[in-house]
Amino acid sequence: MAPSSQQPTPQRPSTPAPKADNTYDDEMPSANELMEIAKRSLQTGAVTGGIGMVVGAGSGILRSAPPTLFALVAGLQWFGLGSTFIASRSLLWHAWGGEENLSPSDHVKAGGVAGGVSGMVGGMFRGPRNILPGILFFGTVGATGSYLSQRVKNNPKDSESKAKSSWLDSKWSPMKRLSDKEYEEKLEEKILRINAEIAIIDENITSLRASTSAPPKSSKDAS
Repeated sequence: MAPSSQQPTPQRPSTPAPKADNTYDDEMPSANELMEIAKRSLQTGAVTGGIGMVVGAGSGILRSAPPTLFALVAGLQWFGLGSTFIASRSLLWHAWGGEENLSPSDHVKAGGVAGGVSGMVGGMFRGPRNILPGILFFGTVGATGSYLSQRVKNNPKDSESKAKSSWLDSKWSPMKRLSDKEYEEKLEEKILRINAEIAIIDENITSLRASTSAPPKSSKDAS
């Protein structure tokens, strides 16, 4: 028998199936990003820690307790709250695709989760019984603050309308808001008035020069 003339059909390379779009970024932050997050967290923690020290010293004085001890404890607690909130929120922003790619609801979720983490850290300072209340309280505070900030950012027209409705627009105001055209007309009127006054002054100067340059009449001519 003759060998079969059929040739093996070449197999097409299998193309990998397209991956579904994932809005979340599974990559870990780079070293520079981690350093930037740590820098912002420490800066915020330093600010909140300073405020906590002032509050702690004041509460210690009111309770007739050592103000230095109260200031140190409160400063550490507030430092932990501020630094962990910024660090947790920044890491969540990176994991979810970056701050600029997040929706307002994602910002609210990130603020709530970061607030819960900071509340957990703050509750650890006060004892295990305060961890769950701290998570609930600071999580609510973080979500509410993020929601309000998003409302302000997404409604620039409201701030513009509030700026326009100032006390100058009131009918009881002695001053009036002028448009650009009205302001130009006012300036032109003032310029015309100034030019007219300058012309009158020039005429007065000319007449004075003419009177001073004329020769005085002698007494003989007068007789």
